[in-house]
Amino acid sequence: MKIVILGTAWPYRGGIADFNNRLAQEFINEGEDVKIYTFTLQYPSFLFPGKTQYSPDPQPEGLDIVRRLNSVNPLNWIGVARDIRREKPDLLIVPFWMPFMGASTGAVSRMARRCGARRVAILHNLIPHEHKPGDKILSRYFIKSVDGYIALSESVLADIDLFDKKKPRVFSPHPLYDHFGKPATRDESLSHLGLDPAYRYILFFGLIRDYKGLDLLLEAYSDSRLRDLNVRLLVAGEFYGSSDKYFELEKKLGLEGLVIWKNEFVPSDEVRYYFGAADIIAQPYKTATQSGVSQIAYHFGKPMLVTNVGGLAEIVPDGKAGYAVEPEPARIADGLVDFFTNNRQEEFTRGILDEKKKYSWGKMTQTVLDCAK
Repeated sequence: MKIVILGTAWPYRGGIADFNNRLAQEFINEGEDVKIYTFTLQYPSFLFPGKTQYSPDPQPEGLDIVRRLNSVNPLNWIGVARDIRREKPDLLIVPFWMPFMGASTGAVSRMARRCGARRVAILHNLIPHEHKPGDKILSRYFIKSVDGYIALSESVLADIDLFDKKKPRVFSPHPLYDHFGKPATRDESLSHLGLDPAYRYILFFGLIRDYKGLDLLLEAYSDSRLRDLNVRLLVAGEFYGSSDKYFELEKKLGLEGLVIWKNEFVPSDEVRYYFGAADIIAQPYKTATQSGVSQIAYHFGKPMLVTNVGGLAEIVPDGKAGYAVEPEPARIADGLVDFFTNNRQEEFTRGILDEKKKYSWGKMTQTVLDCAK
């Protein structure tokens, strides 16, 4: 089968690009012919809140990636659609993660339909975490450009009904992010990161945005019960927006010197050390659909504390792979205190080994092919 994936990929960084790279690799491993059409311009610089859009990692081996799509140039979209029609793919896969991208990818998907390819959307999010004017219009425009949908969480599956009630759709959970290498030992990780082995570590990992609830975690970490334990909070990720409120909150709560800040995007070859150093991964999100961080944690066999929002609790069953709690500092603190005082790590690690079997890339590729029939 000839497959084209239209969306972000290397040399761009981030979870969606990683997802598309890994999906393409799985299809190739299964004998399919795959090409990725990615961006020449993804976000205009004034819309991008981070330091750089580009990955520090080398190009993934064996992937055919063409930089062709300009997200803001309608004339370019015509040319991209023409190129895809010339490819004559059997299947066009179009990931969707934010409404802004729905204009370009939706337009190309519409114009490419004349090649006869089945067009399948993989929906990471449909309703954005941070709302902007025009979101619904762009999401609706995109939704009407494809023939079927794969939602990565039950909450996103339900959101489809806001835009379409007829086309085929299916829930298939986000597979493991297993491309970050083998787990590193605790000793190796602490030494590599320069962390004190006398402490145990809570890890908040990934881009820091308001909806991810780092402020809730800081408040939870200030709980006197945690302060009496040899526990440190490790925050590893780049701020998307101002960092002032977090540092002001750290000072207000008396946490200076207790939080370890690694304010930078973490390259792929460094990820295993952060997860190797951590005892538990905290995802105190205020809103969510699903999270790639959970699937990194599963890959490395790490217990998680997530909040009971969106699809997070679907992926991390409470009491088996970790905790699913309400997005409130007191409840987050309760979970963390229970974990460290009652030594839950071994118990949850056993649960993780069972749960992670659900999240193979082979299941995802089969779901895509089934949806394309």
